[in-house]
This record gives sequence, structure tokens and C-alpha cells, in this order.
Amino acid sequence: MTKTFRSTVAVAAALGLGGCASVPRNAGFDDVRQMVAERTDHEVHWNQGTEADAEVAGRVRTMLYEDELEIEEAVQIALLNNRDLQATYENLMIAQADLVAAGLLANPIFDAEIRFLEGGGGESFEIGIVQDFLSVFQIPLRKKVAAARFEATKQQVAGAVLDMAADVREAWYRFVAAKQMLELRQTAMDATEAAYELAQRLHEAGNFTDLDLRMERAQYENAKLELASSEYAVIASRESLNALMGLWGEAATAWQAPTRLAEPPAETESVEELESQIVAANFQLAALRHRIETSGQILGLERTFGLFPEAEVGATGEREADGEWAVGPVFQLPIPLFNQGQPQVAAAMAQLRRDQAEYYATAVNLRVSARLARESVENARNRVTYYQTVLLPLRDDITQQSQLQYNAMQIGTFQLLQARREQIQAAVEYVDGLREYWQAHSTLNTLQSGGTVSTEAVGKIEGPRN
Repeated sequence: MTKTFRSTVAVAAALGLGGCASVPRNAGFDDVRQMVAERTDHEVHWNQGTEADAEVAGRVRTMLYEDELEIEEAVQIALLNNRDLQATYENLMIAQADLVAAGLLANPIFDAEIRFLEGGGGESFEIGIVQDFLSVFQIPLRKKVAAARFEATKQQVAGAVLDMAADVREAWYRFVAAKQMLELRQTAMDATEAAYELAQRLHEAGNFTDLDLRMERAQYENAKLELASSEYAVIASRESLNALMGLWGEAATAWQAPTRLAEPPAETESVEELESQIVAANFQLAALRHRIETSGQILGLERTFGLFPEAEVGATGEREADGEWAVGPVFQLPIPLFNQGQPQVAAAMAQLRRDQAEYYATAVNLRVSARLARESVENARNRVTYYQTVLLPLRDDITQQSQLQYNAMQIGTFQLLQARREQIQAAVEYVDGLREYWQAHSTLNTLQSGGTVSTEAVGKIEGPRN
């Protein structure tokens, strides 16, 4: 090989050498950690097989076994241990890898050909190397696109963390309410069972009709079904919470929790300019803004390079049968005969318009969710207050008066037991109201922190029952 050819090939090969690039291991997770810390009092951890993983596992065990599992401890365990979140964090690495790849030159293409001459006259040998030189000019735009996608991914991951926290809080309220409800159902069951046993004795003595006995039995059987449903609700809500916290195994799932929901705070929170605050804080909207930016960058890329998406330059060398080398440059450019880039530009424009429409639709739904959440909190609070100030005291008074009349032999045992059952039922409805309040309160806090709750989910909060 001649010195001239070796030099030409070396120069051509250098066109494709952009250096090796590595993907940062952290992949923007520090930014996500900071965003979560700014909105909550919790921290997140990405399990990547480091020594910190063992430390986090130790913290989880401490929170599980040290004392009763409070709601914010359950949230923290989920944020550290939930496997779905760990899978979501990998999206950061994918987006980071795309960003790194966007800043690299396309790999050069090397080809070689050997031709055998007829009649045994020897062979010719041709080699070449080409590089898409237009990709050099596309790098800045590609990097902007990838950077916008990377920022959108960070917002999406942070939003997923807040949504996970909201799911855990809702599950915790449901579980504690189920435990409190089970205790009341057991009390109701005991009272109904006592009434039925008394009815059986009176019926055997001939002092109770068949119809009255069947009515008491119907109440007793219904109480058994309600108790069984409450027992299952405790099991189901506990397992739902276990799944969110990423727990399995007998030891890890043996945690204990409080048996009572707290009463609503005495004073309501200020909700001035609530809609604007929620829209400004929302991670999903922030991700959509980055997505709109991405679509705009892609549209610019298609408009600029749609006609000639690629063009290759390089060097080639051919050795003839007599051993002489012929060397020279090579240039390849596609002929825009059938596709002149219009379809790609049209698709990019449609994508941009779609992202913009989705952004505004999301903002509208978010404002609706904000108003619904605020009204749900006030509605649930009013219901709880009504039970506290009217229905529960009234049922207590009826039970006390029934006891006095029973002691004076003015009413029978069944009337006293019925008053007691109705008192317990009022307490059941009160606990249900407490659960609805705290779930509505959690939904509103999630929206204020930047999470997303659909209007359908907010609308599931029930109003006062007749």
C-alpha cells in the first residue's frame, strides 16, 4: 500500500472518530430526589446494587418493627422499597442514554470488495470508508430534543413518586378504617347474637311468635355477613398496603398499625388561589411542556434536513490487477425524487399540535380536579361534623333513655337492643365519613404537591347519606 493511500484512509477514518462516551450512572436521579424533597418530607432511593441498598433495607426494617406503622412511615417505606418505582427510575437511565447518544457522530461505514478477473488474470481489491457528514450539523438539534425528553422524564418520574405516596396514604386510611369498622361490626354482632338467643328462649317458652323469631334471626344472619365482610376488608386492605410497600414474607408483613383514624383538624386549610397553585406545581404539566418543546425541536429538525436527511463523504481505494492503487474521495447524496420530506414534516407538525392540545386538556382537567377535591374535603368535613354534633349524641341519648326505661320496665329487652344496634350503626357511618375525609384530604394534598389525580378518582368521594 502506498504512503499516499495510507494517509488518505487514515484521514477518512478520522471523520468518524468522535471519541467514546459513557452514560452517567446517576442519570438525573439527584434532580428527582431534590424535586421530591421540595414537595414532601420524604426521600427516594434508586437500588443500583451499591452499599447504600443495604442501609436502606435496614431503615425499612426499623420502621416496620420499631413501633406501630404510622401513615408517613408507610409512605417512606413505599418510596424506598416499591418495585414499580424502581422500574420507573430506569426510565431516567434510558433518557440519559438517549441524550448521550444524541451528541455522538454516526459510526463510519467501512466496506470492501474483491473482484476476480476472468481467465485467471488476478483480482482487484477495493476498500472504502464513508461518514454521514450531515449528522455533524444535526447534533445540536438532536441534543436539544434529547435534553427536552430527559427533562420530561425527570418530571414524569417525580410525579410517579408523588402518585405512589398518594396511593399509600389512601390504602393506609382504608386499612385503619377497616380495622375500626371491624371492631364496631363485632360489637354489633355480639348485640344481635344476644337478642337472637333471647328470642329463642322466649319462643321456646311460648312468649315469642314465629314471625318475631324469624325477624330476629334475619338481623342476626345479616350481622354475621357484615362481620365477615369487615374481616375480609381488613385482610384485603392490608395486602394492598403490603403490595404498595413492596413487602412479602411472614416476618416483613407482620407490622402493626393504629386502630383509630384521627378526627379532622379544628380549622380548615386556606385554599385561596388553589387552582393556580396546583397547575403551577403539577409534574405532569411540566413534563408536557418539555414534550411540546421536544416536538418543536423535531419539527425544526425535519424542516431543516427533510430534503436531504443524510449525505456521506469519505475515501476509497482500489488495487488493480497489476498491483497499482487508485485512491480518491467519495461522496454520496440521496436523490429526493419520491420523498422530499413532506410526510415527516406533516407528522412532526401533527405531533406538536397533539401535544399542545393534550397540555391544555390536562390543565382543564387539573383545575376541575382541584375544585372537586376542595369541595370533597369540605363535604366530608361537614358530614363528620354533623355526626359528631348531631347524630352520635342523639343516638347516645336514645340508648341512655332506653336503658332508663328498660330499668323501669317500661320497654322490653329487644327495644333496648335495637337502640344499641342503631347507635353502633351510626358509629359505623361516622367511621366511614372519617375515612372519606382523610382520603379527600390526601387527594387535595397530592394535587397541591404536584401529583395528578383524575376527575373520576376525585368524584368517587361519596356525599352525605340519608
